[in-house]
Amino acid sequence: MTLPDSFFRLPLAHRALHGDGRPENSLAAVRAAVAANYGIEVDVQPSADGVAMVFHDYALDRLTEETGPVALRTATELHAIPLKGTDEGIPTLAEVLATVDGQVPVLIEIKDQDGAMGPNVGLLQNWVAEALVGYEGPVAVMSFNPHAVAAFGEVAPDIPRGLTTSGWDHGDALRLPAEARAHLASIPDFDRVGAHFISHDLRNLKNPRVAELKALGVPVLCWTIRSEADESQAREIADNVTFEGFAATRPA
Repeated sequence: MTLPDSFFRLPLAHRALHGDGRPENSLAAVRAAVAANYGIEVDVQPSADGVAMVFHDYALDRLTEETGPVALRTATELHAIPLKGTDEGIPTLAEVLATVDGQVPVLIEIKDQDGAMGPNVGLLQNWVAEALVGYEGPVAVMSFNPHAVAAFGEVAPDIPRGLTTSGWDHGDALRLPAEARAHLASIPDFDRVGAHFISHDLRNLKNPRVAELKALGVPVLCWTIRSEADESQAREIADNVTFEGFAATRPA
């Protein structure tokens, strides 16, 4: 199994094509990406009642006027919370898929629910799989947490799945123990979890393991590209890019 062809043709708008009046991961940003003929990357978090919600953060504070964990609110409650800059609430994954309706590829990142990239991933991957039942457009799922990727493969074996990967040497990654970060940086779980691609951090794209996987024919996506210069650099290695803040190139 591999990624559909459109994942190589259309750059992926990071958290959809967000900008003024179009918050990240909003339906407005999704509609803008479709209109511009870009693929879409979105994040999912769980609601309290078992619905995959399209939202990046674990807490509501940054992106809404509410506070507290996303996972403690029901889907109905989350849908009623407006995203900053719009009167639209937090969308469900099912709503996003209905809006896209197969017109462009959708890459879904399942956010880690263990807290330390461990095995306590809960049921979010199951709820993502439920939202995807009957969806016929090009779609793939990924996660930083290898356990989530493996668990998704168990409930939805026919949907391409990949690992979101990096050098694990900056930002929130530094909260993990050094041993765990070194393990993840070497991408040893690719075969074990039945992954079909990776989406790798631009800052670590020259990782020898990335080159090794690419030599084996594994598709390599790259995040997050924020300029033409970054895109040019990424495409020396990567098959496609996830971008924001500028108009990425659609390869001929």
